[in-house]
Amino acid sequence: MTGIWPESPSFSDKGLGPVPARWKGTCELGHGFTAKNCNRKIIGARMFYKGYEAAAGTLNETTEFKSPRDQDGHGTHTAATVAGSAVPDANLFGYASGTARGMAPRARIAAYKVCWTGGCFSSDILAAVDRAVADGVDVLSISLGGGVSSYYRDSLSVAAFGAMEMGVFVACSAGNGGPDPVSLTNVSPWITTVGASTMDRDFPATVKLGNGMNFTGVSLYKGRDNLTPRKQYDVVYMGGNASFPDPRSLCLEGTLDPHAVAGKIVICDRGISPRVQKGQVVKDAGGVGMILANSAANGEELVADSHLLPALAVGDTAGKAIKQYSKTVTRPTATIAFEGTKVGIKPSPVVAAFSSRGPNFLTLEILKPDVIAPGVNILAAWSGNVGPSSLSTDHRRVHFNILSGTSMSCPHVGGVAALIKATHPDWSPAAIKSALMTTAYVHDNTFQPLKDASTGEPSTPYDHGAGHIHPVRAVNPGLVYDISPDDYFEFLCTQKLTSIQLKAFSKTKNRTCKHKFASPGDLNYPAISVVFQERPASVVTQHRTVTNVGTPVSTYSVKVTPFKGATVAVEPSVLHFTKQNQRLSYKITFKAKRGQSAPEFGALTWSDGTHSVRSTVSLTWVVPL
Repeated sequence: MTGIWPESPSFSDKGLGPVPARWKGTCELGHGFTAKNCNRKIIGARMFYKGYEAAAGTLNETTEFKSPRDQDGHGTHTAATVAGSAVPDANLFGYASGTARGMAPRARIAAYKVCWTGGCFSSDILAAVDRAVADGVDVLSISLGGGVSSYYRDSLSVAAFGAMEMGVFVACSAGNGGPDPVSLTNVSPWITTVGASTMDRDFPATVKLGNGMNFTGVSLYKGRDNLTPRKQYDVVYMGGNASFPDPRSLCLEGTLDPHAVAGKIVICDRGISPRVQKGQVVKDAGGVGMILANSAANGEELVADSHLLPALAVGDTAGKAIKQYSKTVTRPTATIAFEGTKVGIKPSPVVAAFSSRGPNFLTLEILKPDVIAPGVNILAAWSGNVGPSSLSTDHRRVHFNILSGTSMSCPHVGGVAALIKATHPDWSPAAIKSALMTTAYVHDNTFQPLKDASTGEPSTPYDHGAGHIHPVRAVNPGLVYDISPDDYFEFLCTQKLTSIQLKAFSKTKNRTCKHKFASPGDLNYPAISVVFQERPASVVTQHRTVTNVGTPVSTYSVKVTPFKGATVAVEPSVLHFTKQNQRLSYKITFKAKRGQSAPEFGALTWSDGTHSVRSTVSLTWVVPL
């Protein structure tokens, strides 16, 4: 959403045929952007700034491109992740070397720039989504989001509803507010909300202390100022033992005394300022290296950065041990060694600590996030306008960069959705989302349940949703839970909106509420979230309909996880299909046995021996006020 850097090799149109005749988009010209910048790969590039200028004044063309050209690299990175062409020997300073390609490398790209130095304005986002739909896009990958507000007040929610009505699949970032609970954004049921996970690739670096202890962290540092591995350097930690953060321990700008840190490796706590900026502060004060220590909230999650001096990030446990060593030894010393790229890391995937978490307090019956996808240390194309650290002092220029965030996981899902759409052009956005959710996996490469990087404990559906996407399985899910635009509107009718508020979702069709859903839980969602509101006993019944997109003649049997707090009955427990696209319905009745102080999670799975169609089940007990 910050534009595109068209010269990137990831946007080569080699081997692509003519632009599809149904495409109505164009490339807008502007500052540093000409007609030559578009080809058979980049078939659309537009900019939206009227809302921004109305609120913040005229764009300053001396400091940013008033054109679809990417200022900060974010849009280029996400566009290449969705649909970048294959580029051999892609890497960042030799790290993650190999062939880089997007999820859908033969898909076309249209970039809609809505974000500027001062932010992204709702009116521009709405205009861009409407324009993209009118241009003829099949998939929208939107790596932005703010807080959660009512459906009718959320511009992205309203815009995405209009896109969904026109058959466009919309993927959005879940947000980077984790591991705090209830930190999700983009929670509308017609949006596919994507959390972030790690991959089985890492960039290890080691800090060796003067007492012989070694700690492993991560780094993307590559430069001339390497530390000598056999030499020990003095180490300093400027923080005290106080419970509140010390600005010096955080290595904030202007806090480090050059007399105290010159020639030394400085330990810096994570938080407040950008990670790479802390290294710049250390470098400016004369430090020769940095050990970046996680806080308890970050846990053991390690995010790699292309530091401007020899530096590595370590987890919370290692950070505490290193800080303790620095405070208890007369002359603490250390050195840092960089070990390149390692693959086959176990366990993986792991839910990223920063990935925003549920539950979805806007509507508890809609379980969010929907899925997780790779979002930690992702290599993709980069803008030629800014260095890999994004700092103004970073004069390095690269074709590829390694970034982390749900902004990186969202385009993985957008690209896979494009592949599914190409295989099944008649599928609705809801059918594609169902395929992604019901085929997702919830175990890592050690065959254990997925873990949460912030705690090291098993994650829950509030963290990972339906699980980690499995692109190959998603193309052939067996059954899908389809949802029509009218059904999504009926869901909104359960949300206590006024007729005026509902008008935001009935612009194209003059819809009125038919009240076909007894509760929001009756929306034909691929996940099942049950809310018990009465005590001691209550019964909740939800209805679902599945469409057979697999073997025409097939029989599916159901299995449901047992729960402590409720009994579950599914009627019927066997579904007999005789043709493709046949729809069969079932109902699930949950009877509360005894209230639970914490949510319970499980699954309901339909299987025909070939396909396993898994729906996450969540039971929540809400105490009446």
